[in-house]
Amino acid sequence: MDTGTKPLSYELLAEVGQGAYARVYKAREVGDTRRLLAVKKFIIRANASASEAGIPAFMIREVALLRKMENFNHPNIVKLLDAHVVPVDTGLDLTVVLEYIDQDLSTFLSKAPASGLSHDCIKNMMLQLLRGLDFLHTNMVLHRDLKPENVLVSSCGQVKIADFGLARIHTFNIALTPGVVTLWYRAPEVLLNTVYMSAVDIWSAGCIFAEFFLLRPLFQGYTDAQQLQKIFEVIGLPSEEDWPKDSLISYSVKWGPEGSCTKLLPNLGAEEKDLLNQCLAFRPSGRISAAKALAHPFFTKN
Repeated sequence: MDTGTKPLSYELLAEVGQGAYARVYKAREVGDTRRLLAVKKFIIRANASASEAGIPAFMIREVALLRKMENFNHPNIVKLLDAHVVPVDTGLDLTVVLEYIDQDLSTFLSKAPASGLSHDCIKNMMLQLLRGLDFLHTNMVLHRDLKPENVLVSSCGQVKIADFGLARIHTFNIALTPGVVTLWYRAPEVLLNTVYMSAVDIWSAGCIFAEFFLLRPLFQGYTDAQQLQKIFEVIGLPSEEDWPKDSLISYSVKWGPEGSCTKLLPNLGAEEKDLLNQCLAFRPSGRISAAKALAHPFFTKN
């Protein structure tokens, strides 16, 4: 997993985040550039079982996907600068060095004025998010955990998709797991434990699009069933014909009202409402693609 070059030299400045599997530090490169870095140190505990020894598969996938995308240097994907593994006691130390971005989208939205974000700001940020998604989907990558905490925003307003811990390369034979995407940004097909593809990322992007206007998450359920009910309260209950046949969850008129309810987003213009509706279509096949969304009148009309 070594990048084949000498590891970057840096000094850690502060811990800025900690999860179940990794700690993230703000660091500064040692040398002439003195650029800021994000250093992600994965926590790999030594296992007694030989079958579980080594680096967990999801960590390898994350680094491999970042390496795959590194060559393209896309402006809306966080850039991998270094990755290396060293033995530590009886375990391993996997370190990933990324470009440093000031804040995530969740923090950015929390600082927004009470009057809301400007139309131009929303258009610019959504455009960048979709460009990043279009790049991923063109390269057969499903992010599978798109949410404001995994979208970075630089001080100059550049948007970058980050955190590929749940991402996968899509193939037709892939065994996709249901426990993906943070609940509030989870597509109906995932909640219904049925087949899903890249449209799950478009659903999540649609939820973020609504959040740009609301300054809070659009659907805030606390169980899968409650999340579905929150969704149907907004987009309306789909017909029984549109309900996925491979879902173990039965269709019922009790899931929600028929017909969409637009009370939550009353101030949207025609173009933005149309784009949001196409991102939040119940059927994945009816959901707009990232490429088509980029050509939507919301972006092309002045």
